Amino acid sequence: MIKLKAKIRQETGRKTDVLRDSGRIPAVVYGHKIKNILVDIDEKEFSNVLRSAGESSLVELNIEGDKEKRPVLVHEIQKDPVTDKIIHIDFFQASLTEEVEVEVPLVIEGVSLAVKDLGGTLVKNISELKVKALPQNLPHEIKVLIDSLNTFEDHILVKDLPLPPNVKVAEKPDEIVASVVPPENVEEELAEEIKENVEDVGKVEKEKKEEEIVDDEPADKPKDDKK
Repeated sequence: MIKLKAKIRQETGRKTDVLRDSGRIPAVVYGHKIKNILVDIDEKEFSNVLRSAGESSLVELNIEGDKEKRPVLVHEIQKDPVTDKIIHIDFFQASLTEEVEVEVPLVIEGVSLAVKDLGGTLVKNISELKVKALPQNLPHEIKVLIDSLNTFEDHILVKDLPLPPNVKVAEKPDEIVASVVPPENVEEELAEEIKENVEDVGKVEKEKKEEEIVDDEPADKPKDDKK
């Protein structure tokens, strides 16, 4: 299990900006039958942990001055909408005896002959899969092997995905994960685009003429009352 160090923090509200400026991220630890714990962690260290563990693998959180080793999941990450910098983290302290539901990222692997030889385009319908398992059994990622996509009629379903032992799918088993669509007819697409452009120009010209007619009317012209 990957380890992450944390410190108890006293700063709340706007005072947490000082923490962020010093390269630390404010966070909270919560879970079943535990009191919320305010902590802060090193920004660079967390980035490395997130890259390795993701949001679906357990992390051992070691809080300074706390003898308990806390198994946590990265439950939520808040980012600044402008800078995309992480500004807050929610850690969920999981019970190792109770199953949890999390979304695990799907990773495409292999070569599809429908793409390579037939010129098709791979369509990935879902990028994450919701699974249920004990926290210690949660996978970091789930591989989607596309070698079976040899024609445009082939597809990979949720139930086709290789899952680790003791991990159950919490999604519809017959939902399509990936497939390959045939190449589009470029000439037809261009013709349709030209047609749409011509129609748009005609519409704009018509609206322009109607506006010119309205502008020519006197401003004090009374409007007809409709009864």
